[in-house]
Amino acid sequence: MAYEYILYEKIDKVAKITMNRPEVRNAENYGMNREIFTAIAEAENDDDVRAIILAGASSSFSAGHDMGSPVAVAERESLPQHKGGSYGSYLREESRWIIPMLALRDMSKPIIAQVQGYCIMGGCMLATMCDFIVASEDAQFSERASRQGGYSTEFFSYVYELGAKKAKEYLMTGDFFSAEEAHRLGMVNKVVPREKLEETTMAFAQKLALQSAYSLKFIKQAVNYVQDLMGYRQAVRFGFNIHSLTHSHRAIDPEALDPLAGARQEPGERMSARQHFEERDAKFKELDKKW
Repeated sequence: MAYEYILYEKIDKVAKITMNRPEVRNAENYGMNREIFTAIAEAENDDDVRAIILAGASSSFSAGHDMGSPVAVAERESLPQHKGGSYGSYLREESRWIIPMLALRDMSKPIIAQVQGYCIMGGCMLATMCDFIVASEDAQFSERASRQGGYSTEFFSYVYELGAKKAKEYLMTGDFFSAEEAHRLGMVNKVVPREKLEETTMAFAQKLALQSAYSLKFIKQAVNYVQDLMGYRQAVRFGFNIHSLTHSHRAIDPEALDPLAGARQEPGERMSARQHFEERDAKFKELDKKW
């Protein structure tokens, strides 16, 4: 299958999927999301593939949801328009994120995120959806929804990735945390120098690919089942409901920043994503130096 926003290649028994929008730090537009999920399903259904790598081209894994590129704006404007927090908005986000990501989590083959540079919000969702994360020393993770009147992105798994207290800290502050910190907390499996990231991730994938497909499937299924007994799937669903409520809350909270405000302006007046984020984060600068 031909892809527009990703690269797909097979190396021995490993499928490698690379998000290929480096001009926007691999920010996720609708088209790229669809292609990622389609490509992972393609690898799942290929009997020659035993392991899957999800990577990002160039300097960053993913800067998260694409809020303002011309491609993303055009996609949004072509869709039926729903008010934030409405039932139509809920169904659209559920079909874009929750249903496919839970389906990918249930797939039989191990998925490894190869993370460098920025891994922000929607990028974090994609990385934590994977069974493993290999990160470069310069990788930076963050969930910044609280800085614009939200609580988290759509797929809520941070309690399981970071532990309760650290999840509260990073969700409430919107602070970045390093690859080393993510490794210490158990979210990242291995941290390596940037120049070794691709080689190390491929070696790990090829090591997994030497194992029986049967073993890989049922080990993954057993671990996921234990997580589900601990409430993982219910937490994801509950978290998505809260996420949907924050869309409505932003409409009435004067302190909340609309993440799509710039994209909703007239074309000649639109605020860039960079301008929006600088405005959002300005009040935190001094305190960021102290905590």
